[in-house]
Amino acid sequence: MPLVLKGVMQAPVTPLREDFSLDLPTLEKAADFHVRTGATGITWPYHKSESLNMTTAERKAGAEAVVEAVAGRVPVAIHVSSLAPDDALELARHAQSIGADCVVAITPYFWNPSPVAIFDYFVRLGTAIDLPLLAYNSPGYLSGVELTGDLLARLIERLPNLIGVKEASFNSEKFLELARVALAMRPDFALIAGVEYLLPSIPLGGKGSYSSAGAICPNLVLRLYEACAAGDWTVARRCQYTISRLWMIFRDQYPSSLKGGMVMMGRPVGPTRPPLPTATRERQEYIRGQLLEMGILDTEPHGW
Repeated sequence: MPLVLKGVMQAPVTPLREDFSLDLPTLEKAADFHVRTGATGITWPYHKSESLNMTTAERKAGAEAVVEAVAGRVPVAIHVSSLAPDDALELARHAQSIGADCVVAITPYFWNPSPVAIFDYFVRLGTAIDLPLLAYNSPGYLSGVELTGDLLARLIERLPNLIGVKEASFNSEKFLELARVALAMRPDFALIAGVEYLLPSIPLGGKGSYSSAGAICPNLVLRLYEACAAGDWTVARRCQYTISRLWMIFRDQYPSSLKGGMVMMGRPVGPTRPPLPTATRERQEYIRGQLLEMGILDTEPHGW
């Protein structure tokens, strides 16, 4: 059966012990929590999971824990992006060997590669595995390096296993251009918003989103998706405004503010690995006040 990505997919944060070592049992709890609260897919480790602060060995161990915890209930994608392309290939082959359903890769880090170099990178990765591939586009994060409509068209022609794009430009013009090109070539192509900006993306051909707020308020996230899918724009706007406000809070000191919010929901996941900061007690209390003001503390699950 072809892999179908839609709805709101979750990317667990990476739980750490006080000595900053990986807390794999809590990572398994986090993955299980997301599945039980409505996630339609799980991806690990995205940047909010501190992927760039982990060794290849740690990423392999975490990937194995997530695949085991999800146990086939929803698709699992493994984010394999790395500073060294050969490390990305190693992580992709490992993901295939442990039974993951998909791999995700961003455009190359740090350098400012040409469209030809980006094309070659994705072709090398996509042809090295038999799994579906999801490309990750985040031009703001990577200083303007991006997938354009023309480049995406070439990749779709070349890679039959390229099933979608995580589109994190937060720019409706760019999202629309990618959708226009991709859906004409492959109607089942999955355009997935980078976080829960579902209200502006689903009418443009989007199939869903990845989630930041789902670690805090999975009920609200699910309600937003269902309202958008049903065309109930009044409810969708109300939910989207709240989730947008949450995103403004969490992206400040990301992902430490998100981890701090999880403490307030009874789901502590430890510190954030340096050089990223760990949310202070004062920051956690500020987040708690915001969650209380938005009614989230009273309407969302507490604990695992």
